[in-house]
Amino acid sequence: MNPIDELFRRLRTAGQKAFVPFIPAGDPDITNTARLILELDSAGAHLIEIGFPFSDPIADGPVIQAAYTRALERGLKVDDVFACVAGLHGVKAPLLGMVSYSLVHRRGAAAFLAQAKRAGFSGLIVPDLPVEEAEELVKLAANIDLRLIQLVTPTTPPARAEKIVCMSSGFVYCVSVAGITGERDQLPEELLRQLQQLRGMTDLPLCIGFGISRAEHVRMLREVADGVIVGSALVRRFEQISARGWEQAMADVRELVKSLLNALNPAIR
Repeated sequence: MNPIDELFRRLRTAGQKAFVPFIPAGDPDITNTARLILELDSAGAHLIEIGFPFSDPIADGPVIQAAYTRALERGLKVDDVFACVAGLHGVKAPLLGMVSYSLVHRRGAAAFLAQAKRAGFSGLIVPDLPVEEAEELVKLAANIDLRLIQLVTPTTPPARAEKIVCMSSGFVYCVSVAGITGERDQLPEELLRQLQQLRGMTDLPLCIGFGISRAEHVRMLREVADGVIVGSALVRRFEQISARGWEQAMADVRELVKSLLNALNPAIR
C-alpha cells in the first residue's frame, strides 16, 4: 500500500487528523532542508510537503515566493531536491512534492515521476496542471504507485470539482480561500459548505491548505477535514534560521507545531 494511503487509513482508524507542514526546498540551504524535514518528522508531522522552487508564482504568497527566490538565487536545481530526499534516513512521515508542471515536462513526465519515486517521494502535487490535461500524468503516476494530489478551490464549479476528485489519488487538496497562500485572520464559512459537497463526491481524505496558521483555524476545521496543510506560518519561522541560529528558530517552530497538533488532535498529549 502506498504510504499516503496507509497513513490516512491508520489515522481514520484512530480518529485522528493529519498535520501536513510545507517546506520550501533550499531555503536557507539544502542542508537545512534535510534538517527541517527531520525536525518536523520528530515533532509529529504526519505527512511532509516539499516545494520545488520555481521562478514564476502559481498560487504562492509573498513568504513562500521569497523563499523560492532565495533558493534559486543560490543555484538550487531539481536534482539537488531529489538528492536531499534520497539522502534522508529514518523519516516516518511520507514525503510529498509540490512542483510546477513545467519542471516535470522539461525532464519528461515518466522520467520525473520515476526519479521522484526513487528518491523517496510517495506523491506529488502539480498545481498548474489542468484536470483536462492531467490524464497522462495520472496514469503514469498510478503505474508506479505514486499518488497525484489534485486541488479544488472555492471557485471550482461542482461539475468540474467532480472531475478533479475523480482524477485525484492520495487525498484531495482543498484550497480554503480564493487567492494566494499566506496567513489570514480567519477562514471563510463557505469552506465548510464546500467540504460537505466534496464529501458527497469522493471517499478520499480532504486536506485543507492556504491561510491556516493558528490553532483556532485548526479547531474550526478538525471536525470536517481529514488534515490541514500549513505553509507560510512555518516558512516565516524557517526564515529566521540564518539570522537567529538553528536552536532559536526551531524553538518557535516547535511551539507552533505543538499548538497546531494539540488543536488538531486534542486527545493526544
